Amino acid sequence: MAFCQSFMTELSRHVGRLTDVPAGDIGVGEREIGFMYGQYKRLSNCFEGVLTGKGLVYGGSLVRTEATGYGLVYLMDEMLRQHGKSFKDKTVVVSGSGNVAIYATQKAQQLGAKVVALSDSNGYIVDNDGIDIAAVKEIKEVKRGRISDYINYRPKAEYVEGSGIWNVECDVALPCATQNELTESDAKVLVKNKCIAVGEGANMPCTLEATEVFLQKGVLFAPGKAANAGGVATSALEMSQNALLTSWSFDEVDLKLKGIMANIYTKIATTATEAGYKDNFVVGANIAGFKKVADAMIQQGAV
Repeated sequence: MAFCQSFMTELSRHVGRLTDVPAGDIGVGEREIGFMYGQYKRLSNCFEGVLTGKGLVYGGSLVRTEATGYGLVYLMDEMLRQHGKSFKDKTVVVSGSGNVAIYATQKAQQLGAKVVALSDSNGYIVDNDGIDIAAVKEIKEVKRGRISDYINYRPKAEYVEGSGIWNVECDVALPCATQNELTESDAKVLVKNKCIAVGEGANMPCTLEATEVFLQKGVLFAPGKAANAGGVATSALEMSQNALLTSWSFDEVDLKLKGIMANIYTKIATTATEAGYKDNFVVGANIAGFKKVADAMIQQGAV
């Protein structure tokens, strides 16, 4: 307890000296992980990789930045392919414009999709020619601006104030912004517009009512507990590299991430079918997750 209190006191003192953090942009990123890791080492005199998301120069992993967005698309790609479809030539709408949304957009584009919309808390943009991801990265990652600035880069794009991004027609919807952002009425609009698949990139972005709409209407739906596991998976890969005192290339980590997400899809799909709920990946993820924990407890005698 004393160590924890000392750790937080010193960390707060260090972070409190920062004066270059814009209001509304405070979050936990590589810089904040660096401060925490530095204070942990100073106070404990230990150098184990206890934190993930570290900078590359002191034990971080390549692909960690892209991991959640890439992982989401990898799982959705596996889901689509197992149903005779793919991202190629599909129209995609992604909510948000932060880390997850940016890299989900990038990977979907690499797989042949056309992403036409992104958003932030003020409104959303629609670019029917396809989102210029380089422009979005400059706006959000370099200038820390608003998504409305996008029209300065692409004058033919449209900016719409407020919510409503799910009114944009698409084949695949990837909610990557915030909890409960996609409601029952939004889900009905997506179904009406013939959306075939929805994958949760944020934590619980779809309300329970929206989820029920997708399941009832046969929309392929990947819940966040499976679909956004790429970040945690790559954190585990970072820990593996730390333990091995090695560093893998971008392609090595990316390939491992792709395999992990494909395996997650296979597990939840198989579990759903075995339970008599074919293609209900909510049931599949819930049962598979519970069974994994329960089996581990039983095998260790904790019953």
